[in-house]
Amino acid sequence: MTSVHLVDRSPSISPDELIAQLVPPPHFQDVSFESYKPDPTQPSQGKARDALREFTDKSTKKSFFKKMLGKSESSARGLYLDGGYGVGKTHLLASAWHRSEKPAAFGTFVEYTNLIGALGFKQAAADLSQSKLVCVDEFELDDPGDTVMMSRLMRELTDAGVKIVATSNTLPGALGQGRFAAQDFLREIQALADQFEVLSIDGDDYRHRGIPNPPEPVSNDELQAVAERFEGTIACDEFDQLMEHLPRVHPSRYRLLLDDIDAVAWQDVHTIENENVALRFVALVDRMYDRGVAIHNSGVRLDKIFTEDMLGGGYRKKYMRCLSRLTALATGEER
Repeated sequence: MTSVHLVDRSPSISPDELIAQLVPPPHFQDVSFESYKPDPTQPSQGKARDALREFTDKSTKKSFFKKMLGKSESSARGLYLDGGYGVGKTHLLASAWHRSEKPAAFGTFVEYTNLIGALGFKQAAADLSQSKLVCVDEFELDDPGDTVMMSRLMRELTDAGVKIVATSNTLPGALGQGRFAAQDFLREIQALADQFEVLSIDGDDYRHRGIPNPPEPVSNDELQAVAERFEGTIACDEFDQLMEHLPRVHPSRYRLLLDDIDAVAWQDVHTIENENVALRFVALVDRMYDRGVAIHNSGVRLDKIFTEDMLGGGYRKKYMRCLSRLTALATGEER
């Protein structure tokens, strides 16, 4: 067992490294269209897989013939995967990246906005325009400024002939089959809307099939014993100290913050009252989920980490996704 503290880490990253890290996370390193197992009771899952595979293959072939004939494509197109939590959209998105001709980029909406912040819009657009395919996971509609910026970036990329596949989440129980989410996406990307085909993916969150809640927290003594028995590298931190440390690390560096970490042990977890703190915590959990970092904790149960006001507010989608991922990481069901 190797024990470290995240609060002792202050990683740095260069702009070039930000581009280089736009690849599927370790959690999706070996996925493929063939390894995606659609729910037989949800035919839309198999249809979406087949349509995305055809889109990726067609894009690769077009790129090849464009090189051979010296022709450019008249109109770039994109796909939008619309569905709820845990139906396999990211698995499909990563499968498209693996199958695509390279260079190709894969990142979350937030990672692309972080990239623009680090490089500037012009340089980020120029670098990404070299890609054959750009995959945007978890397209977010709750920040108007970022949404407009990403819409502009996507327009410049499609004008350059880059293919784009995007995903987003539908709130469970509220939007049926996701048509409202799809309409929101198409409205926000405005001029790009007629270039995107919407693929609806229905189904239940696979992470919650039979696992409705995260496990009960342990005592601080039990948490220490878990850390001592752990085989691998575990980051042990007092929860308040970790929350105080996160503002000192830019979210674009959270991947490096978790470098070589197999699990975390959080002492005295409690409900987060400040929304800025909560949003940074969400960003950390997203990167933990990418890497499959297991969670052990004392204090409150992990589904009590956000206030009721937060879960009913404008960032509800972020918090609901985070709760889903916390459950998966705490139960070992992230895969």
